[in-house]
Amino acid sequence: MIENAKFVHTNLIARNWRGLAKFYEDVFGAIPIPPQRDYFGNAIEAATVVKGARIQGAHLQLPGFGNDGPTLEIFEYNEIEDKGLPQINQPGFAHIAFQVDFVNDAIEEFLSHGGSQLGESVTLTIANGAQVTLAYMRDPEGNIVELQSWTS
Repeated sequence: MIENAKFVHTNLIARNWRGLAKFYEDVFGAIPIPPQRDYFGNAIEAATVVKGARIQGAHLQLPGFGNDGPTLEIFEYNEIEDKGLPQINQPGFAHIAFQVDFVNDAIEEFLSHGGSQLGESVTLTIANGAQVTLAYMRDPEGNIVELQSWTS
């Protein structure tokens, strides 16, 4: 086990980092954490194994955690390798999730800022009897976002 490990951030690679960051600010109240990032040079090429890489972007403070919580890191590379839209059943990271008070209200807010709905809103009962209402959405760049609300 790695001692003193702490979850720090999740990274999204964007086609337009400023536009995607604004979406998460407007929909979820995420707050930009200065400074904006602008990385390039030999060290970035060595770390990413991308020749000529330049990465620009920012970290956003996520709702519900305060100043020391994990962040959403939204970066844009100067050259993008487009793999198409992420699919809910592809191996690797599939989605990020936000707990909300009311899923249907959150869906409307999400859609009003340029997001889209992937599937239907459903309610599931888990083994302990608690219920979760959830819906999978896509942000304006196609990344999958889960909206969820729990009841006991």
